[in-house]
Amino acid sequence: MLEQNFRDPLRNLLSVNQFTALYPVFTASSLRWLIFNERKNGLKKSGVVVRLGRKVMIDADKFFGWLDAQQSKAA
Repeated sequence: MLEQNFRDPLRNLLSVNQFTALYPVFTASSLRWLIFNERKNGLKKSGVVVRLGRKVMIDADKFFGWLDAQQSKAA
């Protein structure tokens, strides 16, 4: 039997501009600020930001999971 060690090929990866077009409540500048501070705010640990060379993408599913976790920390 083949072991499944690969990532989900259907990941919802979006550029900052694509993300803001789908979710206009977030501005491009606010997302870029979050990405710039990814080590401090937990985005890096959560695996939200995906880099391929100079291309920076956001895993939308993980982003909203991270956002939900932020709400539970504030409560």
